[in-house]
Amino acid sequence: MCDHKNCQDISQLLEQNRLWADQMVENDPDFFKRLSDQQNPDFLWIGCSDSRVPANQIINLPPGEVFVHRNVANILHHNDMNALSVIQFAVDVLKVKHIMIVGHYGCGGVKAAVTGGDNGIVDYWLNTVRNLYHQHQESLADLSLDEQVNRMCEINVRAQVSNLCQTKILQRAWERNQNVSVHGWCYSLENGLVKDLECTVTTSDEAEAFRLSC
Repeated sequence: MCDHKNCQDISQLLEQNRLWADQMVENDPDFFKRLSDQQNPDFLWIGCSDSRVPANQIINLPPGEVFVHRNVANILHHNDMNALSVIQFAVDVLKVKHIMIVGHYGCGGVKAAVTGGDNGIVDYWLNTVRNLYHQHQESLADLSLDEQVNRMCEINVRAQVSNLCQTKILQRAWERNQNVSVHGWCYSLENGLVKDLECTVTTSDEAEAFRLSC
């Protein structure tokens, strides 16, 4: 059994849900009917699990408009069947037109990869980011720790854009001339703004050129 305070916390969430649902129906009586019919988003958001980075709110879109996958430090491992399943469904079934890989400045996962130490099982997950940091460590040496972390957040996003573009899912989509683009963004917790890292990829040729530039 949960203790009294924990039960109150959960009860509060359920009450907030009821109030939210009532408010949505009051504002738009057909909202949930439309939402339950079929999702047809144009966007797939691959972001960090950080609770301060909610996909729909950041780009001001309602439920049903953004397909979302999140994990620590917005990483795409080529053996991550969870992420790959999301991407395959988004590209092959939903036919999304845009995939945004979205990091955020001050990311705790990236900071853990930069500073090292023993962080438990997440260290295995962050190993590729740590390798990226070692590759760029010399160019980052003159920056403060916070500046190194923020720069690595951008480098990590660019690396994940390249990883995504090398998957068979994207390669096959482009082979059949499907209209799907991959974008790299970084979000600021300080002002709520998204920075376009200008690494958009729209074809296999662009993906290869971008891979070579990383």
